[in-house]
Amino acid sequence: MSEKTVKQTIVENGTEFEGVVRSQCDIVVSGQIKGDVTAPTLTLKPEGSVRGKVKVTTLKSEGSLGGEIEAESVELSGSVSDDTVIKAASLEVKLNQSAGSKLRVSFGNCDLQVGEPTAKAKPETHGKKEQAGPELARVN
Repeated sequence: MSEKTVKQTIVENGTEFEGVVRSQCDIVVSGQIKGDVTAPTLTLKPEGSVRGKVKVTTLKSEGSLGGEIEAESVELSGSVSDDTVIKAASLEVKLNQSAGSKLRVSFGNCDLQVGEPTAKAKPETHGKKEQAGPELARVN
């Protein structure tokens, strides 16, 4: 019998990468990436950090995240840096509990755009405008 090996691009703790990362397999980050990241799934471990433009289908972040993030599904726990923009169809925030401390997620000054964007604005109906595009939430 042969086992199917799941391919991953791994950035280990102690590794720093700066530049453009494009992968057809999932990326797991325990180290640091500064730059553009494109992959099906990006997973940040608690000690991991990504800063830059991220375009993925799924983002799971327990580490430190910053920049312009575009994903279909986002799971956040950890920290989000100032001046971060997150565009996602779905967003789940999970609370972390450090030893002896309260549950928390840390957000810097960032924009969250959650929901499916519409291609065109909907026409006015009876003098009322319908809202087009995702909801925008500003977190300070």
